[in-house]
Amino acid sequence: MILTVTLNAALDVTWEVESLRPRASHRVGAAHERAGGKGVNVARVLAHLGHDPVVTGLVGGDTGRLIRDGVRAAGLREAFLEVAGASRRTLAVVSHDDGDATVFNGSGPDVTPAEWRRFLRHYASLLADVRVVVLSGSTPPGLPEDAYAQLIRTAAASGARTVLDTGGAALLRALPARPDVVKPNAPEITAATGREHLAEGAAMLRGRGAGAVVVSAGAAGLYALTPDGAWRAAPPERLSGNPTGAGDACVAAIAAGLWDGAAWPDLLREAVALSAAAVPCPAAGDVDAAVHRRFLAGVSVEEVAPTPTA
Repeated sequence: MILTVTLNAALDVTWEVESLRPRASHRVGAAHERAGGKGVNVARVLAHLGHDPVVTGLVGGDTGRLIRDGVRAAGLREAFLEVAGASRRTLAVVSHDDGDATVFNGSGPDVTPAEWRRFLRHYASLLADVRVVVLSGSTPPGLPEDAYAQLIRTAAASGARTVLDTGGAALLRALPARPDVVKPNAPEITAATGREHLAEGAAMLRGRGAGAVVVSAGAAGLYALTPDGAWRAAPPERLSGNPTGAGDACVAAIAAGLWDGAAWPDLLREAVALSAAAVPCPAAGDVDAAVHRRFLAGVSVEEVAPTPTA
């Protein structure tokens, strides 16, 4: 089983506009609202791939109930833990003229130490049949600085491999726990390491404890630094649409590849194709099956010389 963890689950709202202009009024075209948070979106894509993931994390209040209802309505198994604070909402505004998305993220509920301890016990109880754990997104206020490190160590003790998709201090403080894979995007790896060159940043993260580093660079594809070598994987063409779900689709491909024991070039080819298949879809967590099949045949994967671990 694959377990996805969304500590800061959200109700995701997506608005589509013709063009996004600062300090101007906009008429919203299509609007979408669904249960979200990065781990929930990863689970949706895993289900598309034929997996039966379990979704856990923290939810609370009326928004939390909408999130749980939405996850169940999507046919996913959920094992969320209720907290007293209200879950957040996020807003993504997608502009048709350039295909870019502007995202506004709420901070989430204030989680008490007692609630966190309760979640740790709950999380440990879910790990008996889990082979891969996906840890995604921001952490809500109140959690300890090493929250992800605690979850990674607990998963490793149960024999599960871990994929971490977060940024900033949460990423850096998780590295001593030695996650199997971390998946920052280009801005996140630069913010975490101070390095503009992706290969140098990836080497720094590996040197601090990450087993493998997969960096998403938008339309340019992926750079991966792993114990077995380094690769660049690129899509055959650029697509327009909503890129907000591409990173979650990439994480789903990584988790599925670890579950299957796939070789890194095959895993990266799938990750690029699945990321691209998310772009034409209006909401994160969905993928276009036809685009997925078409891109699989065209993704280029090139082995490159790794930058020495820093």
